[in-house]
Amino acid sequence: MTIIIVVIVVIVALALLLISMYNNFVKLRNLCDNAWAQIDVQLQRRLDLIPNIVETVKGYAKHESETFQKVTEARSAVANASTPEEKMAADNVLTGTLKSLFAVAEAYPELKANTNFLELQSELSNTEDKISYMRQSYNDVVMKYNNALQTFPGNIFAGMFGFQARPSFDAASGAEVAPKVQF
Repeated sequence: MTIIIVVIVVIVALALLLISMYNNFVKLRNLCDNAWAQIDVQLQRRLDLIPNIVETVKGYAKHESETFQKVTEARSAVANASTPEEKMAADNVLTGTLKSLFAVAEAYPELKANTNFLELQSELSNTEDKISYMRQSYNDVVMKYNNALQTFPGNIFAGMFGFQARPSFDAASGAEVAPKVQF
C-alpha cells in the first residue's frame, strides 16, 4: 500500500512539473510574440513616415531618383515580409537606405532648414530609438525563452510540446564597423 501511495505521489509530482514547464514555455512564447508585435508597431510607424520624408526630399533633390527608388523598394520589402526573420533582414536593408536618403538631404541646405523635413526627421529619429529599444527588449525575451527550452529539464520536454527556439534580432551586417566621418 505504501508503494502505491509513493508511486501516485511521484506521478502527481511529475505531472505537476510537466504542467508547470508547459505553462512557463507558453508564457515565454507569448512574451516573445508580444515583444515582436511591439517591434512591428514601430516598424509600421516608420513605414508610414518614409513616404512623407521621401516626398519632401524629392522636392529639393529631383535628380536623386536612384536613392528614392532604393528606399521605396526597401520599404516595400519590409511591408511584404511575412516572417519575423524576413522582416528583420528587410529592416536592416531599409535602415541602410534611409542613411543614404539622409546623406542626400545633407547636400541641400535649404532642405535641412525646411520645418516639415525637420519634424519628419525628428519623428523618424524618435521611431528609430523606439525600434532599437524594442529590438533589445525582444532579444531579452527571446534569450529567456531559448534558455528555458535549452536548459535541463526543459530541453527534455520542449520538443515533445512542440516549442522551438526563436532567432534574435541581429545587427545589420557591417554595423560592427564605425562609419567614417570627414570634415
